[in-house]
Amino acid sequence: MATAIAKGAVVSNLAKSSEIAFFDTNENQIALLHNKFPGCSISASAEELFSKCQRIVLAVKPQTLADIASGLSKVISRDHLLISIAAGIPLANLVAWFGTERVIRVMPNTPCQSLQGASGIAAAKSATADDFEWCESLFSAVGKVVRVSEEQLHAVTGLSGSGPAYVLMMIEALSDGGVMAGLSRHAALELATQTVLGTAIMVQETGTHPAILREQVTSPAGTTIAALSTLERAGFRSALIDGVMAAVERSKELARLFNR
Repeated sequence: MATAIAKGAVVSNLAKSSEIAFFDTNENQIALLHNKFPGCSISASAEELFSKCQRIVLAVKPQTLADIASGLSKVISRDHLLISIAAGIPLANLVAWFGTERVIRVMPNTPCQSLQGASGIAAAKSATADDFEWCESLFSAVGKVVRVSEEQLHAVTGLSGSGPAYVLMMIEALSDGGVMAGLSRHAALELATQTVLGTAIMVQETGTHPAILREQVTSPAGTTIAALSTLERAGFRSALIDGVMAAVERSKELARLFNR
């Protein structure tokens, strides 16, 4: 996710490769970073990174954040803006661990890799308007951004954070249906993928509610209404809603673990 965010910053001219610094303990990843971002700086430690950068994206596993913060007391200051994409770590924990209240939490999703992500952002009370705007511009470079409350980040996690998995399962199922109906695997996957992509773009570009667009393609006694009737009987709609809510509840459970 860190490389996706950096890619977005460079593509959108928010930063040059030479203005971006990374810290990573994986040597293979370091070589990849040098290749993708010519002229970027690779810090030898988190302390070095914090000493030369004021805006830092914490793109690390949640369970490692507390340990990282424990060694930064000498270099961290109020000048630092911290943006955490670690799932489940509340703003209060981040403020306590890092000793600064200029903290923003972001829940992005994997399509950020293609600059088509969806991210929800929530900030600590002491984060400034400029902090919020800069964070919003950074994640707008890799997709769409919505501002939410911290509590609503659980809903963002269940909807868009985990959402790509639901859509991928749907593409896979649509493709399987095409194969069952006689299409080749390649043709079925091409058609299924483009159908999902094209429909999503149509919703965005028209600004029309999905239900209205669905009605426009549903002819009386036609093929689409036959399919929709079958999907409704199978609980397609309620299954997706239940899936989102299951992910939301799991997100809340993880947050409670870190609050113990």
